[in-house]
Amino acid sequence: MHYFQSSWGEAVDKWTLVCEVDACPMGEAREFAISGRIVALYNVDGSFYALDGVCPHQGGPLGNGALSGCIVTCPWHGWQFDVSDGTNQISAHLKQPTFPVRVSEGRIFVRLD
Repeated sequence: MHYFQSSWGEAVDKWTLVCEVDACPMGEAREFAISGRIVALYNVDGSFYALDGVCPHQGGPLGNGALSGCIVTCPWHGWQFDVSDGTNQISAHLKQPTFPVRVSEGRIFVRLD
């Protein structure tokens, strides 16, 4: 499990610094606690995406799910979401919340609102 409490945690203009780019290698995910929420951060071919890290089905840890391209599979019951837009792969009407990501000077920032 890759779970991190952001030690930086300082919000600047509502952007929260979560980690260095090198801390989330391509094809992998990390989880962070930001303002009381679990946020899963994914690196898909060098592009970063942030998704609410708790699966709506039964609370599974999406940051620990298998990532294939832009699709993450919840490790508990197999629900799948597109990390780029939160769309559930069975029902397009079910969307997992996503959050904007910004990379600056080798650091990754996430904005919750």
